[in-house]
This record gives sequence, C-alpha cells and structure tokens, in this order.
Amino acid sequence: MIEPHVPAPPGSPPSWGSPARLPVRPGAGRFLVLAGAFVCAACGLVYELELVALASYLIGDSVTQASVVLSVMVFAMGIGSLAAKRLRCRAAAGFAAVEAALALVGGSSAMALYAVFAWTGDWGGLWASGPRVLLVTFSLVIGLLIGTEVPLLMELIQRIRRQDAGGAVADLFAADYVGALVGGLAFPFLLLPWLGQLTGALLTGTVNALVGGALVLGLFRRDLTRRGRWLLIVANLTVIGVLAAAAVLVDDFERAARHAMYGDDVRVALRTGVQEVVLTGGSDGRPLNLFLDGRLRVGGQDERRYHEALVHPAMDGPHARVLVLGGGDGLAVREVLRHQGVRRVDVVELDAGVVRLARRDPALAALNAHAFDDPRVHVTTADAFRLLRGARAAYDVVVSDLPDPGITASTKLYSQEFYGLARQVLTDGGRLVVHGGPVSNRPHAFWTVDTTIRAAGLRTVAYRVVGPDGTRSESASASEPGSMPGVGMGSGVGSGAVRAPQDWGFVLATASGPAPRLRVDGATAPRLRTLTQAELAADARAAARMRVVGLRASTLVHPRY
Repeated sequence: MIEPHVPAPPGSPPSWGSPARLPVRPGAGRFLVLAGAFVCAACGLVYELELVALASYLIGDSVTQASVVLSVMVFAMGIGSLAAKRLRCRAAAGFAAVEAALALVGGSSAMALYAVFAWTGDWGGLWASGPRVLLVTFSLVIGLLIGTEVPLLMELIQRIRRQDAGGAVADLFAADYVGALVGGLAFPFLLLPWLGQLTGALLTGTVNALVGGALVLGLFRRDLTRRGRWLLIVANLTVIGVLAAAAVLVDDFERAARHAMYGDDVRVALRTGVQEVVLTGGSDGRPLNLFLDGRLRVGGQDERRYHEALVHPAMDGPHARVLVLGGGDGLAVREVLRHQGVRRVDVVELDAGVVRLARRDPALAALNAHAFDDPRVHVTTADAFRLLRGARAAYDVVVSDLPDPGITASTKLYSQEFYGLARQVLTDGGRLVVHGGPVSNRPHAFWTVDTTIRAAGLRTVAYRVVGPDGTRSESASASEPGSMPGVGMGSGVGSGAVRAPQDWGFVLATASGPAPRLRVDGATAPRLRTLTQAELAADARAAARMRVVGLRASTLVHPRY
C-alpha cells in the first residue's frame, strides 16, 4: 500500500534547489511518477524475458541462456545505479534520455539478434560465437539503462516534495515490483502468443518511449530548457518512428530471415502454441525438411534410415500394442504399421499443430503414408511425462521419439524417473527404444542416456546407424561451427545450410530377462530399405567401442546432459 506523503527529517540539502513547479497537484504528480515507474519496470522485464526466450530458441540450452542474460543484466543494473549519481542534478533530462535509449535498444534487440543469427550464423571462425556476443552486449546495455531508472525516479519524486527516504524508496520499489509482475505475465500470455517475439519487443519499446517522454514533458518540462524540450521531442519521435517502421516491415523481415536460414524453399511457416514449425521442399522432387524451433526434425533424404533404425529393432517380438512418445510427424508410426499383428498404436504428442500438419500437408502426409488416418492409431495431445504418470495400459513396445537430451526442455524426458514410469507400462518382455542423440559427436550425453535407463532397472543394448552413404549423412556434422544440438533426425540451421548429425544413437531396453537382441530380419519382419541385419550388428559393435564408462544417471533434480 502506498503511504501518504511523510516529510523528510532534517538532513543534508538535496541535489536540487527548490521543489519542481508542476502543472498538477503534488499528490497527483507523485502518483504519475509512480505510474511511470510501474510501466518502465514492466517494459524492462519484457526486454529480459524476450532476450532469454529468443536466445533459447536460436542458440539452445535455455538454462545457460537465462543464466547469462539475468546475471549480466543484474550486474549491469548495479553499474547503472552507480552511474546515475552523475545525472542527479539533471534528473528529468537524464531520465528522458535513458528511456529513449532503452526503448530503442530494448525494442530492437530481438530483431537485431535474429538478424545476426539468420545471416551470419554459419560464418564460423572468429564470428562463430557472434550471436552469443551480441546477446551479452544487449544484456549489458539494457541492464545499464534499467539500473539508472530507480535512482533518477527517486530524484524526481523528491523534486515534487522532499520526503522521508525510506517511505519514498518503499513506494517506488512497490510500483517497480508490481510493474515487473505485470510485464512478466504479459510476455508469455499476451505478447508472445498474440504478437510474437519481434513485434512484441517493438511494441514494448514504443510504450517505453511514450511513457518516458510524456512523464518528463508533462510534469517536469520546466526543468528543461527550450532547446532541451525540443531535443527530447525529436529524439522520442525518432525512436518511435524507427520502431513503428520496423513493426510495419516485420513480416517481410521474418520471411527474409527464414529464407536466409532455410533457403529459398520455405513452403510452410507457422507458430503453434508450442513452437515454430517450418516446412521446406516436398514438391518438384525436392526433399522435404521439417524444422521445429529452428532445428531439423525431418530430413527427407535421411529420415527413412533414422526411423527404420528407431522402430524395427524394438518390434522384434510381441507388438500388438505400441506406444509412441513424440513422433507427431507420423513417420515413426508409419514404420510401426508396417508390421503384421499391430492392433493399436497410441501416440503422445505435445504439439497438436504438428499432428495437424502431418495429417493435412500433402507432402508430409504422403511421406508418413497417411499414418494418422489408420483407425488403429490414436493420438493424445499431452506431455509424455505427465501421461506416463497416470497411464494404466500395458504396451508391448514403447518408442521414445523425443527431442534430443541436449535441449533443456527435454531433460526430464531422459531422466531416471521418466524411464521408471516407462518401465511400468511395459508388458512382460516388452521393449523400450530411445533415441539418445549422436554417438560420435556427443558420446557423454548418449552414454548417460544408457546409464540412466539401466539405473531405472532395465537391461539395455546400445546401437547406432550412420548416414546413408555408410560413413556419414549428406550434411555437415552437428559439431561444426554454426550448427546447434539436434532434435530427432538432425540439428540446427544457419544461412540456408541443413545440419545433420554424423550418426544417430539408440538404446533398446527391456525390463525382464537378458538384454534384448538386435534383430531386423525376423520371419514376419517387413523388408527394410536402408538397414540390414549385418549393418545393424556392425554399427552396434562400433557404438560399443565408443562407450564412456563411469557416468552417473540423470535425474530430475540432478540432470547430467
């Protein structure tokens, strides 16, 4: 609760000479300053969250990006608070200049970071970490500017009428914290779903400039010279004009950036409630590629080899009831349905938009052989972890076709607790198969998956498959500059280049009996196009030679990927 004005006790004289001459009553002026603090705090938190969200999407590893952004920004806020001491004697002009600069830098930060990633993401060399350097730079500059706000607002409140410092600080921080709450809630529930990251940041910058300029010009214009007022008006109009022009051009900018990242063959680009989905190719003989949040999920030239290796070793044995975790593209389901005796396939996919696209897009539906039209297939939109906690059905086969464990949001789906839940839904002799990411590029993460599955009480055998030419995929290795951790089939994108891993690693597990055998040439098994029994055995031996020993299981409270 904001307390009534309490006069300041006797002490040292203020940094200003006499109270400000306001066009409104002091009480109303004080309220307007606190309202300005509220709005500025909301805008500042939106800038922070926007940087974290965009960096997690573009660079990956949301925990690292959030830690970098928040720690650098908080540090810079402290430096900004110290720097504000030099502006106390010109608090009104200083605050106006800070808000104009913050509106421009914060409002344009998302577009600038996206542009650097799209057009220079695969440069390599000294610029390999360019997006990360820009992220830290924006965090530092925005933090410096935000840090100057509270000291200057404190001066402005005292300019209205000097009062007890403790009460003024309490009122100012209350407005600041409540504004941060509103900004923190507005970003995920309003700005991001309705406007997107780029337009949301531009709108936030515009509001920031309007409020900062209006507060100073409306209440403290007599503290400024005539020239100062005109400079402030011109500066704010310029900032608002730049942000408005960027907002008008944002759709063209996004299309150009997508073409720079995915090439000129972008056919579908949409944002579901969960992620950004991009389809390229799929017509005129061009291979179809599906990208989820900038990472390659389906590569038309390699996907069959990946999905045959994922599904068919697990199907050697009873397979009347099959559970597919993930797999919203329908390609793992396509391979499951090739086996005789499959009576029911349950698919658990978090993003209903991907399933809808897999049903309706002609090229993707043709690639998955219209798997979701089969009456035996039942789709549930849910989080895989949450669904397994309440599952009561028993399955002969569980196929885990989930995002790579290197992505922070997926870490819980590669935990000991998750595999313990998966074990509970397996029948006696049932099999679980898990995609564990590339073996050659990320052996520590892959063998941690194997160790974690064993810790959940299952017996495992690890195997891998390499690219279709027998050595590697047709694309660059995911460990090369400009690439990002892979999801399912492959990895990230940068300036039109499709990145794919050198190999794909899998772990086949069972809860009872000896370790499962690797077999794809059973009497009733379908004929595979890309994988033979001899190749599978050789690749399993190759994977075993890469084993990393001494690893510990990953858990919910101690992830190790």
